[in-house]
Amino acid sequence: MANPTDIRKNNVIMYNNVPHVVMSMLHRTQGRGAGFVQTVLRNLANGSSTTVKFRSTDSVEFCHTTNKGLEFSYIDGDVYHFIHPETFEDYSIQESILGEDKKWLVEGHEYTILFVNDEPVSLELPANINIEVAEASEGLRGDTSSAPTKPVTLANGIVVQVPLFIKTGDVLKIRTEDNSYVSRA
Repeated sequence: MANPTDIRKNNVIMYNNVPHVVMSMLHRTQGRGAGFVQTVLRNLANGSSTTVKFRSTDSVEFCHTTNKGLEFSYIDGDVYHFIHPETFEDYSIQESILGEDKKWLVEGHEYTILFVNDEPVSLELPANINIEVAEASEGLRGDTSSAPTKPVTLANGIVVQVPLFIKTGDVLKIRTEDNSYVSRA
């Protein structure tokens, strides 16, 4: 058993005898009272999410997990297929496990997948990803008042604000956390 202050995002803990993945956590302290850890947990059995507060006097049981670096291969309906780059073993992951992160999957890129008891439970995105611009309009000349930007559509369909000099076909480095432009790749 461990202390709730040891909880981190993407840890898997037992809560009500069911494994839950920690989606977010926040350690809070009160003026006079004891501190607590507020978490958002996703039930791995049914996919539901719940907010749970752990007091500093509570104990938490962590589950045994492994991370595997897998290469995204293709989509078959609502199943996403990943290949282990060394053993070429195929892993099938349901769309519900990937959630909103599925929009950043690019064929041939490697992603870290969290496994609990040899079952995939979550996808960890890289901080930045290189992706091609599918559609970009021409920037307006003379529109340089203060760091001018224009919207472009990426290969995955996401619209991002970028500088005026970006053209269709350019490969950009995009921050996956907030969908923001970083630089040309």
